[in-house]
Amino acid sequence: METTFPRLLLLHAAQRPAAPAMREKEYGIWQALSWARLAQLVEQIACGLHQAGLRRGEHMVLVGANRPRLYATMLAAQSLRAIPVPLYQDAVAAECMFPIHNAQVRFAFAEDQKQVDKLLEVRAQCPHLAAIYYDAPRGLRNYDEPGLASLDTLIAAGRTFAEANAGFFEARIGQAGPDDVAAMFFTSGTTGQAKGVVHTHRTLLDRASAGAEFDRLTEAEEVLACMPPAWVGQNIFSYAQWLACGFVVNCPESAATVMIDLKEIGPTYYFAPPRIFEALLTGVMTRMEDASASKRGMFHAFMELARRVGPTLRDGKPVSALDRLKYALGDLMVYGPLRNNLGLSRVRVAYTAGEAIGPDLFTFYRAIGVNLKQLYGSTETAVLVCMQPDNQVHADTVGIPCRDVEIRLTDSGEILVRSPGLLREYYRNPQATAEVKDAQGWYHTGDAGFLDARGHLKIIDRAKDLGRLADGALFAPKYIENKLKFFPHIKEAVAVGDRRESVCVMLNIDFDAVGNWAGKRNLCYAGYTDLTQKPEVYQLLRECIEKVNADLAADEKLAGSQVHRFLVLHKELDADDGELTRTDKVRRDFIAQRYQQLVEALYGGKTEQFIATQVRFEDGRTGSVSATLKIMDARTFAPLQAAA
Repeated sequence: METTFPRLLLLHAAQRPAAPAMREKEYGIWQALSWARLAQLVEQIACGLHQAGLRRGEHMVLVGANRPRLYATMLAAQSLRAIPVPLYQDAVAAECMFPIHNAQVRFAFAEDQKQVDKLLEVRAQCPHLAAIYYDAPRGLRNYDEPGLASLDTLIAAGRTFAEANAGFFEARIGQAGPDDVAAMFFTSGTTGQAKGVVHTHRTLLDRASAGAEFDRLTEAEEVLACMPPAWVGQNIFSYAQWLACGFVVNCPESAATVMIDLKEIGPTYYFAPPRIFEALLTGVMTRMEDASASKRGMFHAFMELARRVGPTLRDGKPVSALDRLKYALGDLMVYGPLRNNLGLSRVRVAYTAGEAIGPDLFTFYRAIGVNLKQLYGSTETAVLVCMQPDNQVHADTVGIPCRDVEIRLTDSGEILVRSPGLLREYYRNPQATAEVKDAQGWYHTGDAGFLDARGHLKIIDRAKDLGRLADGALFAPKYIENKLKFFPHIKEAVAVGDRRESVCVMLNIDFDAVGNWAGKRNLCYAGYTDLTQKPEVYQLLRECIEKVNADLAADEKLAGSQVHRFLVLHKELDADDGELTRTDKVRRDFIAQRYQQLVEALYGGKTEQFIATQVRFEDGRTGSVSATLKIMDARTFAPLQAAA
């Protein structure tokens, strides 16, 4: 698109000044911010930042949750042709240090005291961090730090400057062009040090408009912005498409109220990674366990029908009149109330991305009438590479290339992408840029997959994670893990097996789901670690694994990847401990090294193994968690082809 984010803001403010641009829930009440008021706020912040010395090409860090004033600050920086760099609000101070140092950041926006403390902690190592502006003043009254000021103070100074310099703001916006750098996003660091991905207004808005055209998005959409602003997916759906389409973005009160806010807003357009959909389903299944026998029976009977005919109806394909009638009854008694309870009753289009979603989980939502679809992309491609058209949705693919995207496969099966949404570069890292973006403009994704006969892209796994067992059988760890995580009692799974004689897994339980299950059986436990090692819990998880093994036995390519042995970890995998990225992706190499003695115990035939693990608490302190972990065998099944 031949425009910029600030120009789109002014366009909406001129065309629909009184229409709501954003809503924020504060003290339990939704407050609306109009396009005209937002444009005024952005002008005041931009003028304040200009007075403070923010200049073209400089980077400005923003740390916080989705808030109107965070979005306004991003727009203000872009208005001055500066570059916003959103960071994860749950990152520890040490994780913020590299981006701030790498981009030589002088200016920062912090949502509250917690974020201010992190930035002040790293300032000793990043002395160029001169100015920190905070939004929420609670707890900061007695802080006396150089360069620390409230955003309100900046806005007041900007208001005075704007009144004395009429036309300054519009003139600055007019100087910016679509090929100016619009933002920088740091990768999740799944395979090593995070890298700053540089995107222009053109790349981000081109992909935003391509997605909007694909799903016919309009200004009438309602969106709930519940993911971190530092995640490029959130930025595309709730920032780039927001300004491209002019719909309303709603900001939850807090992470704890997201599920309530979801029901209150009833979004029409919804985007979340698989773990959010997993959490929603886990809540449903946990509540069903507490229901009466008659309600559980009705639920399971109608869900069996839904899985059989729901996706077919969702895709507009014919089913028998009797099944259509039964489904309509199920919609009245089960599916409709369930969608309403989940906050998805008004959803017209829902997307999941970030990592592969389990086919069973995906089918569940489509079966109850939610138009959940998958897309494929990454930070480097501005997210939107492949999308699933309505009525062409398949659980095992991620759709077809969207507008102006080319896909090519290497001899090894790696997916290459050429698109108007590709990154300009990795910031100050030409070697890494050259490794992923070749002279012909192809981006090397690192994913393995293929285009099926329908022209849909199918992702097998990360190319580097795909392996072979000792007997040559294909080993796709993510596929196995996703099937395991469909069960509400399993929160996370890590499969190992490359060049080994069999597949083994390490599991995390879902504490709420398993705790509820244990409570109904009068099973006492002292905490997470104690609960994980109960023989009854191991038997529960063994049954889940064996169901997955039975499914794998029917898959010609993956029948050899059935799980032979497993254990339940004594602690949850945690981003603060380096085991997950900030987008909750498993860091396999780190986990394999950290839990090497457990892996060796799994393959060494042991029935238990002691382990002590250092952990980091939320307040920055460190401690140790230790336990003797049980190791159990799981039943495997003969491949169906061989059995036949």
